[in-house]
Amino acid sequence: MKDLSPRPGDLEPIETASRDEIAALQLSRMQWSLRHAYDNVPMYRARFDAAGVHPDDLKDLRDLARFPFTTKDDLRAHYPFGLAAVPRDQIRRIHASSGTTGKPTVVVYTQNDIDVWATTLARSLRASGLRAGDVIHNAYGYGLFTGGLGAHYGIEKLGATVVPMGGGQTEKQVSLITDFQPTGIMVTPSYMLNILEAFHKAGLDPRASSLQVGVFGAEPWTNSMRAEVEAAFDMHAIDIYGLSEIMGPGVANECVETKDGLHIWEDHFYPEIINPETGEVVEDGQEGELVFTTLTKDGMPMIRYRTRDLTRLMPGTARSMRRMEKITGRSDDMIILRGVNVFPTQIEEQVMATGGLAPYFQIELYSAGRMDAMRVHVEATPAAADGASRDAAARMLTKRIKDMVGVSAEVLVGDPGTVARSQGKAVRVVDTRTRT
Repeated sequence: MKDLSPRPGDLEPIETASRDEIAALQLSRMQWSLRHAYDNVPMYRARFDAAGVHPDDLKDLRDLARFPFTTKDDLRAHYPFGLAAVPRDQIRRIHASSGTTGKPTVVVYTQNDIDVWATTLARSLRASGLRAGDVIHNAYGYGLFTGGLGAHYGIEKLGATVVPMGGGQTEKQVSLITDFQPTGIMVTPSYMLNILEAFHKAGLDPRASSLQVGVFGAEPWTNSMRAEVEAAFDMHAIDIYGLSEIMGPGVANECVETKDGLHIWEDHFYPEIINPETGEVVEDGQEGELVFTTLTKDGMPMIRYRTRDLTRLMPGTARSMRRMEKITGRSDDMIILRGVNVFPTQIEEQVMATGGLAPYFQIELYSAGRMDAMRVHVEATPAAADGASRDAAARMLTKRIKDMVGVSAEVLVGDPGTVARSQGKAVRVVDTRTRT
């Protein structure tokens, strides 16, 4: 793979600022954000008053722990614009979640918010090894989902050329990558596996493609998948993180020269890690639930937003700003199976480590009498599609899940192509359990 480390002059001054300089900027911006929320959002005024805190009480960054949390339920309860902090005529864009459970969560943006978002996304792309003049294939979905437009504006802010492909039409994705010769691609990691499969079906060598960088986000993925993609395409696979409630993609990003965790752009987003059960802030280095406070957001400031993502904070390396570890799961989509906590990423690790299996899987939760049970649907590689090879792979994966994850699971190995493919975020878990 090509060395894409930054050159002199590539970085913004804030990326190499001292921790004292970063903290001083954060304190000033946090004081503004708390006041902005208190003065302009009735929910925050009521919450702060009920908790006995006022924006003027923030004298030190540690004082933030005294302020109440915001959750996804708050956005749904104030649907659609109850958490907006600006008049409607200042709103330039609206994004929303898919609304698969309850009401969708709606986020509004001012022009300043869009500009900041494009700036942090462009910074993320530079950290990934991409530069002005590159061509970047954008396969994130456009529309209410923040991925497509967020990436699009960031690519343009970088000074690169965007190919606004969006999701789906996998064969066409391969055709355009072959014809337009992009340097980078932005896509969900699970869909990148679909693109890889389409390369092989078309008789094309993915290592001969022009791609040098893949920027993958919107769902958890493992270092095993990174190794798979990097080997297949001879390119760098870089993790990007974001969420609509805070901004969108571009809240944090790995650096191509280290790939040792995602640097959080702390001049705009202040992170905390809490114990998800007690809500108490834990020390850097301890795993817990990630909480964000926006520092520069006009349209819809978020104060101590509980992301439900599980990770830990670590000191900066390639940049001064702190890193977060790759997301290990979510505190609200964790599977509890017969008293054992299971995350889909744990199952993915074992699938990727089992010979004869393609990197596709789906977990089925079902009721077996009065007990919950788990079935893992996988598929054989074309070279291991005979009955004996499938049986061996099923036995090995069953053993690995039991030994490494701690639960018993039924493993069903299907023909190549039988596991459902995603056109965006992968549906990793199907729950058919009956509840009384």
